Amino acid sequence: MKPHSLHARLHRALAQAINEDGPAVEVIADPGHPDGARITYVSPEQLPGFHDPLLVVRTSGSTGRAKRTVLSTAAMAASAQATAEFLGMQGQWLLALPVHYIAGISVLTRSLFAGTEPVVMDLSDGFSAQKFVAATAQLTSATKLTSLVPTQLARLLDNPSTETVTALKSYDAILLGGARASKDLLTASRHLGLKIFQTYGSSETAGGLVYNGTALPGVQLRVEEGRILVTGPMLAEGYAQDPQATAEHFVLRDERRWYLTDDLGSVENGKLRIAGRVDDVINTGGVKLSASQVELLLEEFFTQCLVVPVPDAEWGQSVGLAYSGPTDTHDAFEAVRRTISASAVPKRVLHYPHGLPLLANGKIDRRTIIQQLSSL
Repeated sequence: MKPHSLHARLHRALAQAINEDGPAVEVIADPGHPDGARITYVSPEQLPGFHDPLLVVRTSGSTGRAKRTVLSTAAMAASAQATAEFLGMQGQWLLALPVHYIAGISVLTRSLFAGTEPVVMDLSDGFSAQKFVAATAQLTSATKLTSLVPTQLARLLDNPSTETVTALKSYDAILLGGARASKDLLTASRHLGLKIFQTYGSSETAGGLVYNGTALPGVQLRVEEGRILVTGPMLAEGYAQDPQATAEHFVLRDERRWYLTDDLGSVENGKLRIAGRVDDVINTGGVKLSASQVELLLEEFFTQCLVVPVPDAEWGQSVGLAYSGPTDTHDAFEAVRRTISASAVPKRVLHYPHGLPLLANGKIDRRTIIQQLSSL
């Protein structure tokens, strides 16, 4: 890391906060700043009721208002320890994600707790295979680790060069999270022998706490009325200046504190399966449909796709589709009609020739897409 770069300054600030010599740290996305983000410091007086806060991390806001999640030093340490224990290794990390989201900043905290120096990939003008290969070459440890989102991995595996494949295969673990990875992407990764760990988690859980469907050490899972709850030592303290949201999402069950997620799913033989989100149901003309079910079917036909509910004056909600890749929708929509129902066929459709709009953390920008579909 360059001594005066944003990442180096953040690394030092986190080290001071971990050693209880400094205030909590918050990184805020700022397109007008030369680094694309800025570091702010949050005093204990600004976080009343929170114990030993290390980080304030803003949720992505992909589906609604962003919240400021408060994470303690103990939570981040527990996350780092559980990750190392599950993987069976510690090593040197490549940071290839923005640090104003949990997936990026946790690469720095894992490095701090492991006593290793991360390599930072330059994302100032975007992510590319060439940059990834160059950054990978800077890693000096025998054990190499990184964290990517599916969009990044898909870009790396799109007609990859020999150098790109060699770089990917040099990693002992590639954490893949932030969004659902397509079957094609996972199949391509397996064929190359890449060591992929699909992660499930959020800012409220200090990042991933379920890898490849299995809970990390110290983590427990439960389901209530289809909704997933998680508990473990890496849970956030709550939301800054938002006691109502804190009370809604951090709940007591059997005298233990759990995080009530917005995800639907099941736990079978210890394996977590994600079925969709609480807001996944599309009620169109009184017919209730699962957006995830429709999306899973359409993935077979397009490079990227997202199915969402779109407000509709006549139907209440209509099925909205945003997609990239092939432009012909006839066969895809006929498959939806035959497999699910005619009412599940998308009515509001947008093709994005250059890929779906994304947030800085690589997640699909659902809110923008819904707004654009609503204007059709």
